[in-house]
Amino acid sequence: MFLSFRGTAYNGWQLQPGKHTVQGVLARALSTVLNAPTPVTGAGRTDTGVHASFFCAHFDSLRDDLHTDGQMLYNLNSILPDDIAVKRIMKVSPEANARFDALSRTYKYTITREKDPFAADTAWLLYWPLDLQKLNEASDILLRHSDFTSFSRLHGGNRTNICRVTLARWDEEPGRLVFTIAADRFLRNMVRAIVGTLIPAGRGKLSATEFESVLNGRNRGLAGQSAPAHGLSLTAIEYPAKLFI
Repeated sequence: MFLSFRGTAYNGWQLQPGKHTVQGVLARALSTVLNAPTPVTGAGRTDTGVHASFFCAHFDSLRDDLHTDGQMLYNLNSILPDDIAVKRIMKVSPEANARFDALSRTYKYTITREKDPFAADTAWLLYWPLDLQKLNEASDILLRHSDFTSFSRLHGGNRTNICRVTLARWDEEPGRLVFTIAADRFLRNMVRAIVGTLIPAGRGKLSATEFESVLNGRNRGLAGQSAPAHGLSLTAIEYPAKLFI
């Protein structure tokens, strides 16, 4: 299933004892509609307060018509809260896995330059002047590296901190700046740590050379503070076409 959610009210995607999570709410709704316990597996973990305009999860069902049953999709969305919406259900091969079959993921981090009540939960308000060219000069360095230990949450339990970043770019839009980053995988807190370290570069307080030294140092203590979660959104996930039936 393909869905979107606003993460403001949730302790991230993943099930946690006693916590309000997107995975928990979705699994309960799906189990109700299908009248059977139906766990769901998501494409990855999102931190507390992080959003997803595009997300994917898989589940198993004995029914063979869910991808064509419009009433089922309507019923599911009717009992889901307003901040979670299922867009589409597709039939996939039995061995398909929403997490491990993903080829790449894309995140966007939004910074608003002016106070906007409608962006308060989805963009980081920053008044500091930021140099777009310097932001992009530092961001280009990410494409030349694969070890992102400096931007990984301490004691995050990663088996490896190696990632292949294929896109890292800042764009200016009316009243805002948007950072887009794509990679084959991401570490916990990685994008927020990168953004938090790039901001000093955009302010002229950290050179591109110094930013690269942070990467080479492979030490989270060298990087900046993580940017607030509410500015981050997962926006795309790429899968091999052969998964879909």
